[in-house]
Amino acid sequence: MLTSRWVSTATPQDAEEVRALVGAAAGADGVDAFAEPARRDIAALGADGGRAGSRHLLVHEGDELVGYALLDTENADDPVAELTVLPERRRHGVGAAVVDAVVEESPAVRFWAHGDHPGAGHLALRVGRRRARELWRMRRPAPGHEAPPLPELVVPEGVTIAPLRVGRDEDAVVAVNNRAFSWHPEQSGWTRADVEEIEAESWFEAAGVLLGWDAVTGDLLGFHFTKVHEVSPTVPEPLGEVYVVGVDPSAQGRGLGRALTLAGLHHLAGRGLRTTLLYVEGDNAPAIATYRRLGFERDAVDVSYQR
Repeated sequence: MLTSRWVSTATPQDAEEVRALVGAAAGADGVDAFAEPARRDIAALGADGGRAGSRHLLVHEGDELVGYALLDTENADDPVAELTVLPERRRHGVGAAVVDAVVEESPAVRFWAHGDHPGAGHLALRVGRRRARELWRMRRPAPGHEAPPLPELVVPEGVTIAPLRVGRDEDAVVAVNNRAFSWHPEQSGWTRADVEEIEAESWFEAAGVLLGWDAVTGDLLGFHFTKVHEVSPTVPEPLGEVYVVGVDPSAQGRGLGRALTLAGLHHLAGRGLRTTLLYVEGDNAPAIATYRRLGFERDAVDVSYQR
């Protein structure tokens, strides 16, 4: 018999069981079922009060945790849920129970399915959700291919590219980000605290954050945060990532986005990383074309399902 309960904070035993389930699912699927903010919440379970707006659904069969969902209601107008089921208990009604409980708790919720697992589509349809958004993961080199040589980095005239200066450049990065991504549901609305949270991550390296400055006015025009993924159950070797590239709308059309992307790729190559990945909206044809010219190809899709 399945039993479920919602918690805002978790006991140490709950936290240990959740992390074990999430790890087992990632190992079986070859992809994390949760995006980075959710993974931070899961890593902090049992250690603090958790992020405001985050709630956790624990579904047990007897004494065993067989299903888990994280519901993020920080944005009350756009509640989001991610979930997973113990691999050996799939196709036994656990996923349906988890989805039903989430919808009952938050009727307007949308779901993220990482890796586009076919079972996710069936569960989403069951509760009246449709495939509304795709986030592509692109990889260089393309699966089964050797990486082509990186093009030479050519910096646009009147621009200088330099690493982030921690404690000095954060406000400028926030301002450019919020102008560049005013339309984006996750990337918009950065604060200095958001940048400082990234700086506190174990993977953060100031030398891997490249900033493009106007050489005359001293204004920040764009940035590229790179990231290095360490080995994990879903990462068999260290991976580089084009974490986020942002260009101020006033500086678009000058080739700065390509230059910043290449500056980051050369930095990652200098770290000895053989593979680099990035995420891009599936309907952003110009960006996808740019990344393909740099040797990236799609190798996975995350899907958002909503009413």
